[in-house]
Amino acid sequence: MLRPRPKFPHMTGDADDLTMKRTFLLAPAVVAIAIATLAACGSSSGPAARDASQPMIYVSSQRAPAYIAHCLESRLSRAHVSRVGSATEIAVGSSSNNSYFVTLTPSNAGSVIKVVRPVDAPDDPPEEEMRFDIARCVT
Repeated sequence: MLRPRPKFPHMTGDADDLTMKRTFLLAPAVVAIAIATLAACGSSSGPAARDASQPMIYVSSQRAPAYIAHCLESRLSRAHVSRVGSATEIAVGSSSNNSYFVTLTPSNAGSVIKVVRPVDAPDDPPEEEMRFDIARCVT
């Protein structure tokens, strides 16, 4: 005579186990919440959150500084490009009151991009748009 196998607890941990199913269903939600929480910590909110001594963005890219400068110049209407030694500097905003300063420094693997925003700078273009344009140009 065959006896039915007990369903719980499974020591083998097969996918029929109710606890395993719940864990597999909840894990992606927990990871998504954790990522969203960390992403919210990375963005500044308002003038009080800005520190002009710290870069707003500091990343490296495999793209050459000339490519990134050309890309940003085509995306941003008021970008003023200049060269200082081997670095390329881009001032974004009106010539009298720049909103952002982008420095592109060549490196062995491409470029290092540093974006600084002064404390009293106007929001032109908005920070979200600036971050988006930089992300598009460096990848």
